[in-house]
Amino acid sequence: MKIAVLMGGTSAERDVSLVSGEAIVKALRMAGHQVLPIDTAKAQKLLKSQTRFLPKGVKTEPPDIKELRRKSKELTLKTLESFDLNDVDVIFLALHGGTGEDGTVQALLDLTGKPYTGSGMLASALAMNKSISKKIFERDGILTPGWFLLDLSKTSTIPEIGKKIKEKFGYPVVVKPDNQGSTVGFSKVEREDELSLAIKLAKEFSDKILVEEFIDGRELTVAVLDDLPLPVVEIIPEHGVYDYECKYTKGKSRYICPAELSVEKTKEIQRIGLKAFKSLGCEGYARVDFRYGLKGDFYCLEINSLPGMTATSLVPMAAKQAKIDFPELVDRIAKMALKRKGKR
Repeated sequence: MKIAVLMGGTSAERDVSLVSGEAIVKALRMAGHQVLPIDTAKAQKLLKSQTRFLPKGVKTEPPDIKELRRKSKELTLKTLESFDLNDVDVIFLALHGGTGEDGTVQALLDLTGKPYTGSGMLASALAMNKSISKKIFERDGILTPGWFLLDLSKTSTIPEIGKKIKEKFGYPVVVKPDNQGSTVGFSKVEREDELSLAIKLAKEFSDKILVEEFIDGRELTVAVLDDLPLPVVEIIPEHGVYDYECKYTKGKSRYICPAELSVEKTKEIQRIGLKAFKSLGCEGYARVDFRYGLKGDFYCLEINSLPGMTATSLVPMAAKQAKIDFPELVDRIAKMALKRKGKR
């Protein structure tokens, strides 16, 4: 097939997307496909001879969000307009965060009629909005940590926020933007005197901030591929929490796949992961993140509708444990997109 890979973009996850895109392009070519790599932030095709799209790799912090915001939001549309995609069979989305993962690009591609990888417009939007997805989890009986949404367009003082935290669940808590991925803008807050700095960090990325109960326990994730859960992965981050640096810096986290769980607990978390996937209407593939509490309960945190495909990414790791190598994985994802075209 001829496959266009969209990557980069102008979200805070731009660097991660470029590294994912690089890996996907290489694997698709190994699977025998003709590949057109496109960076949607540049409105231009990446050079065919270029093999490294982010030569120095992902940094320990996300790129400057203010600089990214200066780039026109119209660039994605201009990119698609600047190329003749008529002979492209599938569009592989390697975008992360922002318009690439929140349903905006998906809606645009629906209008073109071109098949694309991952979930459709609505499921993508729901998965990116953490507070809405948590409401759906709660409705469908999927356990999720306690939470409340902080709207910075309305005045709230730090003591008022601190009081609400103590009333609802107490410290420690997690503070993060309501509509970002890759733990961008994420903080674990142990005491009220740390709250102001955490809110300031999250505010750089969104005016809607999720304050969430911190669940002491283990970090687990379930990848879903074509409505089938893959082997469970456990993450043991160096920092104690799986932040941006631990996610994208080699050696900062240890991974155990399959996770050391009983057969019963493995089936339970896989069942919940698939249920969450279907609750939001996800398609193709996604990753469902959990905390495994000390009392043996699985708490669903969120769904990544376009999970990372870097060297340290979890979906390729789980697929490998299921005897699916990386070229076969991306090949299957591309073919699923073609298969689902008539359903959208």
